[in-house]
Amino acid sequence: MDLDAILPLVPLEKVEPIARAAENVGFKALWSAETIHNPFLPGAIIAVNTERLCFGTSIAVSFARSPTTLAYTAWDLSQASNGRFILGLGTQVKAHIVRRFGMPWPDSVVGKLREQIGAMRALWRSWQTGERLNHRGEFYKLTLMAPFFNPGPIKHPDIPIYIAGVNTGLARLAGGVADGFLVHPFHSREYLQQVLKPAIASGADIAQRENSEIKLSATVFAISDPEDELFVRSQLSFYASTPSYRPVMALHGWEDTAERLSRFAARGKWEEMPSLISDDMLATFTVITDRDHLPQSLMTRYKGLVDRISLYKPYVPGERDEFWQVLVDGFE
Repeated sequence: MDLDAILPLVPLEKVEPIARAAENVGFKALWSAETIHNPFLPGAIIAVNTERLCFGTSIAVSFARSPTTLAYTAWDLSQASNGRFILGLGTQVKAHIVRRFGMPWPDSVVGKLREQIGAMRALWRSWQTGERLNHRGEFYKLTLMAPFFNPGPIKHPDIPIYIAGVNTGLARLAGGVADGFLVHPFHSREYLQQVLKPAIASGADIAQRENSEIKLSATVFAISDPEDELFVRSQLSFYASTPSYRPVMALHGWEDTAERLSRFAARGKWEEMPSLISDDMLATFTVITDRDHLPQSLMTRYKGLVDRISLYKPYVPGERDEFWQVLVDGFE
């Protein structure tokens, strides 16, 4: 099981020292999110300033971009890093795609993402092998690739694609067409075992793939210091209030709490929401232990379930350095 890190939301000029420190500490990969920054730009900095550190997007909003734009960006980052880039994609929700990005929301989320991935791979094959570009689908028709726009072959053309999701549709899609699945931080061990893993396996079976081909990367909540608890309760209450994440709460019989949290969120009662997260919920969705036992607790909870782990807390050099070093050393 690899231990990765989350890049904090910092200006680009601060990415280089963080990436170098992450590599020196011993993290296996550094993930950047799409919230207030473009998630790909840090990747270019990481690629040319590190030698061993893998890096990826967790996530880049797929429906805000064309497959051609995604394909070019991933191609460049793979080439610049000698194959250390992981393309992590997420669909986001309708309100953000339509109202924040000004893009159309598809009738079939799974169908569009499936085709988007197929279109990217068609582009990559064309660039790598000279195969004529001829992707024709419901959402995209890509048939033009003149030599002037063809970047040509690279040393590491098999760029891994991970897709993120909470529910079974995207998990099955990952099993069918992706190289990995990004597990949302709002999950439990039971949800992984009973819902997500079987859905991924189902998708793999239908596509006649080996289930072991799909790697799982999980971002996890952990409490190893008392000051972490309020932050984690707040984040859990926010995620639990989101209707599309309701199945996670439903699996544990907490639908009523999820509905109350949704009502609170609709009224802007954010400060009152963490109090609805019970101690049982906290223990279900969070690894709670002291710092010295955190590595073993993480490995015990996720053994056999995931291949990569990142803490929800971003890695910031100079802040809790001893904590991070103990954590990394515990995974060696």
